[in-house]
Amino acid sequence: MFDFAFAARFKEDPDGGFLVTFPDVPEAITGGDSMAEARANAIEALGLALRGVLAMGRPLPRPSVSGQNLEVVAVAPETALKLAVVEAFRASGISKSEFARRLGKADTEARRILDPDHPTKLATLEAALKLFGKQVFVTVRDAA
Repeated sequence: MFDFAFAARFKEDPDGGFLVTFPDVPEAITGGDSMAEARANAIEALGLALRGVLAMGRPLPRPSVSGQNLEVVAVAPETALKLAVVEAFRASGISKSEFARRLGKADTEARRILDPDHPTKLATLEAALKLFGKQVFVTVRDAA
């Protein structure tokens, strides 16, 4: 199971606005002039940081921190699905060519599907996850 919602610490910045950090994803640091802007920037910063972790060939961190003064931030849904596909592919041990063959796609399209920075349609991401024995579930929560 993949979870792409991480605890974030929102603190007032002495220089004004708010600073946002993620204990489980130290690469993700952002802020905003208002709390609303800081929350929006946190979603983007978290997604960028996680894509960067994958680009460096490292495994994605798993959410582990919770507690007072922390707020849960989830990456954008399309980013979460893309990250899940890349993680599942890496765990599978198959080649990119074999991945393409199983999906019925050209090698170039399979490489784009596995590129965290390349947009991919939802149906394609779901098909790729199904190939790896994964199923997508959607959870909707009240906004902070």
